[in-house]
Amino acid sequence: MIRKAFFAVLVLGATWLGASPAFAELRVVTTTTDLGYLVRTIGGDHVQLDTICQGSQDPHFVQARPSYMVLLSRADLVVAVGLELEVGWLPSLVQGARNPAINPGRPGYLEAATAIHPIDVPTGGVDRSRGDIHPFGNPHFWLDPANVKLAAHAIAERMAQLDATNAALFRANDRAFEQRIDRAMVRWTAQMAPYRNAKVASYHATFNYFFHRFGLSAIGYLEDRPGIPPSPAHLVDLIRQIREQHVPVIFHESFYNRSTSDMVAGRSGAHVLALPTSVGGAAGIGSYEQLIDYLVSHFIAGMGQAHP
Repeated sequence: MIRKAFFAVLVLGATWLGASPAFAELRVVTTTTDLGYLVRTIGGDHVQLDTICQGSQDPHFVQARPSYMVLLSRADLVVAVGLELEVGWLPSLVQGARNPAINPGRPGYLEAATAIHPIDVPTGGVDRSRGDIHPFGNPHFWLDPANVKLAAHAIAERMAQLDATNAALFRANDRAFEQRIDRAMVRWTAQMAPYRNAKVASYHATFNYFFHRFGLSAIGYLEDRPGIPPSPAHLVDLIRQIREQHVPVIFHESFYNRSTSDMVAGRSGAHVLALPTSVGGAAGIGSYEQLIDYLVSHFIAGMGQAHP
């Protein structure tokens, strides 16, 4: 009897050890809160999620802390924006993590931007004299809801590859998210329709995908070269353009100091919209839909406050 019981334990143990290599929780690290929201939406309770850059931070510049290397050393999957948004800090973290599974080119490393068609791809030579320019295109793709659907699908497929047992769930959650965005797009498009072809200015090129999706026209940027403080001559010229073209609003990323934008607005009559760029970037923005709702509603309100 004892031998039979012992044999049964061995069989159960062998069955457990030989079961599908599915993860009890897929350990995922994302570089931004927007990607983190997609991972959580797709994976639910089947993911253990950590995010490096918080929604109120500038994702271009993150301090490469040892604690982030520890997170990456334990990760099954790293999801980055890509298009060199994180080039100043993510490669050193991945290298320091010493986790071969998340090296670029491996299934445990995904750049979500590979799923979209980037805009603002520079022409001609790309060098530091042109500022902190992204040679493969504008990386802020998530501010176009159509791009977020593509990124979510890529994430779901990669998670399904790594955790086959929960693949059907991941794909179902991805489809449900896509349907939610499609319904929201009807509302956002209707709200933004009266402002199609409206001229705007912005501090950095962060919002260009939002402009492109909803038909806004950016006449210029307060930064004459990305990442470099604007020169007085550039600002004088931009103020002139804003006045002459009756530009009503200036989009300003909330993590940047707004003194320059306020000065330009004060001398041109435009209204500054200090806006978050990511989930968690302002109070009440806990989802991607809430982020776009916030941008749309504050843009419309700002248009009403602008001086002609």
